[in-house]
Amino acid sequence: MTKQDLRIVYMGTPDFAVPALDALVSGGYNVVGVVTMPDKPVGRHQNQLQASPVKLYALEHGIRVLQPERLRDEGFLQELRSLEADLQVVVAFRMLPEVVWAMPRCGTFNLHAALLPQYRGAAPINWAIINGESETGVTTFFLDKDIDTGAIIERRSVEIGPDDDAEVVHDRLMALGAELVRDTVQNIIDGCVRPVAQGDMAMGGVLHAAPKIFRETCEIRWGEHSVRSAHNFVRGLSPYPGAWCMVRDAGGREMVLKVLRTVVMPEGSAPENLLDVVLEGGVLRIVQLQLAGKRRMSREDFLRGTKVEGWQFV
Repeated sequence: MTKQDLRIVYMGTPDFAVPALDALVSGGYNVVGVVTMPDKPVGRHQNQLQASPVKLYALEHGIRVLQPERLRDEGFLQELRSLEADLQVVVAFRMLPEVVWAMPRCGTFNLHAALLPQYRGAAPINWAIINGESETGVTTFFLDKDIDTGAIIERRSVEIGPDDDAEVVHDRLMALGAELVRDTVQNIIDGCVRPVAQGDMAMGGVLHAAPKIFRETCEIRWGEHSVRSAHNFVRGLSPYPGAWCMVRDAGGREMVLKVLRTVVMPEGSAPENLLDVVLEGGVLRIVQLQLAGKRRMSREDFLRGTKVEGWQFV
């Protein structure tokens, strides 16, 4: 079998999914169609439609685009069947019903931004950092009836630095994932894929989940954190959606404060003001922040324009 013999349908939506699609297209693989989310209303009055990054890439390269509202809709299923895909590749898309993922003769594989079976769920990058992991990676696996539980094809790991935030790790995994998707497709063509059931993998310790992150998930409860765990929490949610807490100014007004970047101060450091938080194990310095309704700014800019004497965390 050659690259052109294997007909591929690619499914994805955000920026994270574009490099893997590009790796296939630029590598000469036969991508016959793309499935992505419907255009999203944007603008002040929600009267403009914005195409997904994956759709924009597909249109630039003359690839047919399908944008179903419902994945079980018979009209969409007929369109999908008409593409006669041998393989479907999923990167950062929706949960697929069996009628979709079981359609191609070679199956459907997904790229997951973690080292499965660890961090199954919607937010693996964030939770790996929040939990203080020093390593993460990407995994390709065949889809089955349960979320993120299918047989693993291949995994590749990468280091998480002690100060890396979610954006840094996201970009690192995006590039690594593109390589892995391309290599997984080639291995399927070459017939050398040997999937391993996740239950057969030797994993020591507790399996960590990676559930979807909501606003309440992002609240910093300072009293529950050591200096290192608070630092991990902030960088795991930075730059988006952003960890937050409530502050009260000297006049009694309460405001939401987003904490976007922190630094663990050297041992023995003394706090200077509200933006140096004393926690178990040391002092955490807030170096980038954003008050509700204001722009994000550095610690220096914030203190230059704001008197924080008398302020306190609520």
